[in-house]
Amino acid sequence: MASGTKSTKGPKGGKNSVKAARASVVADKGKPWGTIIGVIAVILVAASVFTYAIIQVNAAKEFTVSEDNQDPSVNIPGVTRVTYAPGVHVSPDQRVAYDFSPPFGGPHDAIWANCTGIVYPAAVRTENMVHILEHGAVWIAYNPDQVSGEALSTLQAKVDNVPYMAMSPYPGLDKPISLQSWGHQLKLDDVNDVRIDRFIKSLRANTYQHPEPGGSCDTSRNGFNVANPPPFVAEPPGPDAVPMDYNGTPGVAQGTEAPPTTPAPPTQ
Repeated sequence: MASGTKSTKGPKGGKNSVKAARASVVADKGKPWGTIIGVIAVILVAASVFTYAIIQVNAAKEFTVSEDNQDPSVNIPGVTRVTYAPGVHVSPDQRVAYDFSPPFGGPHDAIWANCTGIVYPAAVRTENMVHILEHGAVWIAYNPDQVSGEALSTLQAKVDNVPYMAMSPYPGLDKPISLQSWGHQLKLDDVNDVRIDRFIKSLRANTYQHPEPGGSCDTSRNGFNVANPPPFVAEPPGPDAVPMDYNGTPGVAQGTEAPPTTPAPPTQ
């Protein structure tokens, strides 16, 4: 080829240079980290929701009464349990030297208090309140000097119109809150403590844990005056008080109450 003739071919390796330039542009864009992080966040949230749902389901089973789970309260830390003889009655003018304050079992008045989801504005005679525990009720007692306002409303919402529930002030209580069912007690400091709902779910109308399944909470026929109940006595019982091992008052029927006037609610 003559020295003055120009070549018609492009520079050697021109196509490779174009490919390299394109690869460089793609590399400069980087990975879509925002999208990746977003997907990971969604996965983590979904996993958290799924885990929470499993925990809630297991918790519901843990505190649900069944033949295989007759006392779910064993899963609640802080619950005191005592076995008491049922059906031991005292007369309206007698007091009982209870072993706990508030008591949650033992001799009690032959007339039970109302426990149809009632919140008593004033303290009620202890011997009448203990009787409702024998029927399967949960009694929430609170120290009126420590629980008021919004906290009191929170407790009240757990009781209002709920069968086999009652609530009343208990002057001198050593904790802000005390929950009682027959043979069971739980004392707490905070109205938002999750153990309150668990105690109620585990023991309210639990036919395995109280001696009179189907016992009535209605007092329309037993003479108990809901509007003016027997008053609470703050002073400690005297030497003439009925002891805890008492077997019954002569002339007062023991364990022979009238049939329930209302059916017992489900235990679950």
